Amino acid sequence: MKKRIAIFASGSGSNAQKLMEHFKNNPEVEIALVLTNNPDAYVLQRADNFEIPSHIFDRHEFYQTDHIIDLLKNLDVDLIVLAGFLWLIPKNLINEYPGRIVNIHPAILPKFGGKGMYGDHVHNAVMAAKETEGGITVHYVDENYDEGEYIYQAKYRIDKDDNLEMIKFKGQQLEHLHYPRIIDGIIKKIKK
Repeated sequence: MKKRIAIFASGSGSNAQKLMEHFKNNPEVEIALVLTNNPDAYVLQRADNFEIPSHIFDRHEFYQTDHIIDLLKNLDVDLIVLAGFLWLIPKNLINEYPGRIVNIHPAILPKFGGKGMYGDHVHNAVMAAKETEGGITVHYVDENYDEGEYIYQAKYRIDKDDNLEMIKFKGQQLEHLHYPRIIDGIIKKIKK
């Protein structure tokens, strides 16, 4: 029986695509569903390209109902992977999938984490702080933004001439290289 992953994303979904590519022909793991809070998110097109079903939801459905949990359970989802998903995960979802929700953050936590710290907000804060290193953190999700247990961190050097685009590029290279590999390792350990 295949292990099944659900991906939550709010935007373009480049990490989601790397996961889709990684697991495309895997006989043991499949991406069962892509979920988004943004009906205009490009991740929907990426999911369609891989013939992966998707689901768009609003705040009411996510926070006031158990519909998302029912959907995940009906699909027999084993692991939830956040790939640029911007909303705080509700307690009922965390309780239903304890230790089975994973996120990637574009900085070395605990620095530059928390509410509102995503995408360019993180990279601009890193530049404003004149950091000499940037990086990524893969971590388990709890009820607070970016506070769950760390799984993996990787760093890159920030040169003094690096602009926002260079820092984003360096970070994304690390994300695309490591996230599929880390998720692969986590899902292999989950018992069906």
